[in-house]
Amino acid sequence: MSILAVPDVLGLIATTAMTYITIIALIRISGKRSTSQMNNFDWVVTVTLGSISASMILLEDVTWAEGTIAMATLVLLQFGLTKAVRRFPKIARLVKPPPATLYEKGEWNDEKMRRERVTRSEVLAAVRHNGHDSLSRIQKIILETDASLSVIPVFETQKDQ
Repeated sequence: MSILAVPDVLGLIATTAMTYITIIALIRISGKRSTSQMNNFDWVVTVTLGSISASMILLEDVTWAEGTIAMATLVLLQFGLTKAVRRFPKIARLVKPPPATLYEKGEWNDEKMRRERVTRSEVLAAVRHNGHDSLSRIQKIILETDASLSVIPVFETQKDQ
C-alpha cells in the first residue's frame, strides 16, 4: 500500500476545493429548484453531477476543466428542459408524471398505489407526519410529481355537508 506524496496530496486538496467551489457556483446559478424536492430528471442530474465531481477529484485523467464543462453542460440541459416543460405542455407530460390520488373520501385507490409502488403504511406515515392520527379527517392524499405525499384534510364546511 502506497501513501500519497505531498505534491499528490496538495493536488488532490486543490482539485477537491476547486470542484466544491464549481458545484456551489453551478447550484447558485441554476437556482433554488436544483436543491428542492426533485423529480426524476432532477435526481438524475444530481447523481450525475456527483459522479462527475468524484471523477474530477479522484481520477488523474479527468481534468478540472473537463469536469467543469461536463457539469455546466448538464446544468444547462436541465435549465433548458425546465424552460421547455413550462412552455410546452406536451413536453411536460412526457417528462413529468401526473399526480396520483391514492386516497379520497374514505376510499383507497389500490390500482394507483400498485402502479406507483406505494404502500398503505407509507401513506399513513405521511398522514402522521402531517399531524393527523387517523384518516377520519382526511379528504384526499395525492402522490405529487416530485414523489412527495400531499395530505388534504377535510375542512369544517365540507364536514358539515
